[in-house]
Amino acid sequence: MDKNVDNLTGYPQITQAADLLLNNEVVAFPTETVYGLGANALNDQAVAKIFEAKGRPADNPLIIHIADEAVVSDFVEEIPEKAKQLMKAYWPGPLTIILKMKEGVLSEKATVGLSTVGIRMPDHPVALALLQKTNLPIAAPSANSSGRPSPTTAEHVWDDLQGKISGIVDGGPTGVGLESTVLDCTE
Repeated sequence: MDKNVDNLTGYPQITQAADLLLNNEVVAFPTETVYGLGANALNDQAVAKIFEAKGRPADNPLIIHIADEAVVSDFVEEIPEKAKQLMKAYWPGPLTIILKMKEGVLSEKATVGLSTVGIRMPDHPVALALLQKTNLPIAAPSANSSGRPSPTTAEHVWDDLQGKISGIVDGGPTGVGLESTVLDCTE
């Protein structure tokens, strides 16, 4: 697959997955760490499908994935200087930054009623193309049943979640196999 994100947004897999996400369905997609299970982070019903598919406890917040650092301010009250420095140094990449959230923007199911939100910009051309194509923030934990190992291939996702999700974008094996690092920038 072409590494140029702009060239990927027109691929049929990306278009089909984006359509599913825009219709509040759940789709698995690769990131540089593991496969994520994504849904529209603005819609409670879409996010609820993640919890149902994974069997995830309802009090476990989800990370919000974005394609452009510029949209962070749409979802958070402020971006402290240290967070800006981290974004500049490590995004796109496997870093989730926790910030104080703006009320009433993101799905309460995604943030489980907390006043903070974890945001990251993945460094994978397929993930970025999908995020750009939807123009949505995507809530996405790892694409596995709770308690099972995080998936690093589309086949792992299929074996675990077939029949529970609407689609899988096969972007090949992920490079890391561990979830992103999480840093709290609220204090």
